[in-house]
Amino acid sequence: MIKNILLFATILIFIACNQPSQKMTINKKKPIDTHSHSIPSESKTQHLSLDLTADFDNQILKGTAKYTLINDIKAEQIILDTRDLTIHSVTVDSSMVEYTLGKNDAHLGQALLIPIEPASKTITINYETSPTAAALQWLNPQQTADKKHPFLFTQGQAILTRTWIPCQDSPGIRITYDAQITCPKDLLPVMSASNPTEKNATGTYTFEMKQPIPPYLLALAIGDLDYGDIGKQTGVYAEPSVLEKGLYEFSDMQAMLEAAEGLYGPYLWERYDVIVLPPSFPFGGMENPRLTFATPTILAGDKSLTALIAHELAHSWSGNLVTNATWNDFWLNEGFTVYFERRIMETLYGEEYANMLAMLGFQDLQHEVHALGESHKDTHLHLDLDGRDPDDGMTDIAYEKGAYFLTLLEEQVGREAFDKFLKDYFETHKFQTLTTDEFEVYLDKHLIKPYSVDINIDEWIYGAGIPDNCPSITSDKFTKVDAIVSKIPNGELPTQAMTKDWTTHEWLHFIRALDDDVDSKALDALNNSFAFADSGNSEIAAAWYEKSIKLGHYDYFRPQLEEFLFTVGRRKFLTPLYSALKEAGDIKSARSIYAKSKPNYHSVSTQTLDALLDVE
Repeated sequence: MIKNILLFATILIFIACNQPSQKMTINKKKPIDTHSHSIPSESKTQHLSLDLTADFDNQILKGTAKYTLINDIKAEQIILDTRDLTIHSVTVDSSMVEYTLGKNDAHLGQALLIPIEPASKTITINYETSPTAAALQWLNPQQTADKKHPFLFTQGQAILTRTWIPCQDSPGIRITYDAQITCPKDLLPVMSASNPTEKNATGTYTFEMKQPIPPYLLALAIGDLDYGDIGKQTGVYAEPSVLEKGLYEFSDMQAMLEAAEGLYGPYLWERYDVIVLPPSFPFGGMENPRLTFATPTILAGDKSLTALIAHELAHSWSGNLVTNATWNDFWLNEGFTVYFERRIMETLYGEEYANMLAMLGFQDLQHEVHALGESHKDTHLHLDLDGRDPDDGMTDIAYEKGAYFLTLLEEQVGREAFDKFLKDYFETHKFQTLTTDEFEVYLDKHLIKPYSVDINIDEWIYGAGIPDNCPSITSDKFTKVDAIVSKIPNGELPTQAMTKDWTTHEWLHFIRALDDDVDSKALDALNNSFAFADSGNSEIAAAWYEKSIKLGHYDYFRPQLEEFLFTVGRRKFLTPLYSALKEAGDIKSARSIYAKSKPNYHSVSTQTLDALLDVE
């Protein structure tokens, strides 16, 4: 009887330690980052050891996340971010403890409050993800290129890492990590870390990231992957049927890396590889350290869309090395990266090539400002995203207005001085985070005052719209395109001979420049001559679809449009095309296509499109 009583008591204690407690409360001290429940000024994570098994049948990841702690002020609790995770138990050092899950917030999820002692060294969370975790996309074989095996990939930016790992999910936090991932033996996992290049017989793989990174850069992909080298530091992962395309398309990647080092200092992440994901990936690329995640829509067959690779590579300095402290400071990541990307492209392909990219970017900026409204606060560089999903701030404003601001600074002080400033900036702040305020102080001390720069900085950073002193960039090639476009209303259409040397950038400028009064006969003739609707170049096809929808002449390629929207999950293309259908009064078609295509899209895209099309 006594043994039974003791056993029963032990079971009760175990159950109690594995249940959320209602006793702890979140500290009233306001977090620096309003998009995280964590308060790193009190206690924070330093290193993560991850041990997860990928269960493709149930579409969950399950295992443990173990953290080493920094608790300099001897706090009595540490707070992590979670969203839609099932927490099985929490251990502090070697003792199981009661934990508290806070109130659920639609964007932020739930705070996980864990009691710790002043001398506590580690916390371990045993958990599993939800099949609907927003960061994870589980693809069946039919949704992959080779249609033989399932696929999984993560997308953590901005605050989705908390849906697959309990963490202090703020860009202001930096951690190192190691991981053990177990998956089906016919698949290969890769992470934003040191990676294997071939499958083993066990299905279990280990990873290590020695450099500290923010949690949004924790990344995992699992699929039937092959690997090929490009240069001594660079290579490509892809499904077998896609690998050779990737190796050809990205053959300049090592040269890009060396050009970047020549501009702003050594590459500090050891290797730079790219994985080509299935087409449902919602972005062009994601700059996960050591392993950029890339969309297959940049495999144009002529290397014409590889500025995206230069962009993600540039993030190895601006974003990954020096990181925005909060998502209100997002422009510090993206504006710097776009500027850097164009400098890489100029180094490799010349000034005219970079100018075409910049002019297309300015068109995107003008379009974004018009869509938001010239006085809208979201056209500021420094954002106010409190109470909102930080994804709302990831617009062309941060990218293009930020890049043009840096271009203006370069014009004011000269390229040599500005390059020295940027190189010193990256070196001074490497593996650190920065707020906009902190950047302004550094800018004032190291550039504005030394060179007596006369610019209204606040107008650019805290003002709306596009300032009047925005740099004006020109392109001789675009000028020639404009001359051809101007003759179309008179019935003079371009010929194959006139356009045989055009790049993707010239074609994009041509399509965008077509006037609203171009008649259907001219549109038919142009498509018959240049096969825009059937283009294998996703940028050209998407631009043509959007322009034709706006001009009310898209019925003749509706099957191609529907196939494009069904197979491509890149939000950059989806949002304008569905918006164009909606604005054209064809919301019924938009919703019908979306209903069929939605299962192929990542949650990052569906969140935007659900709101756009007003669907559940």
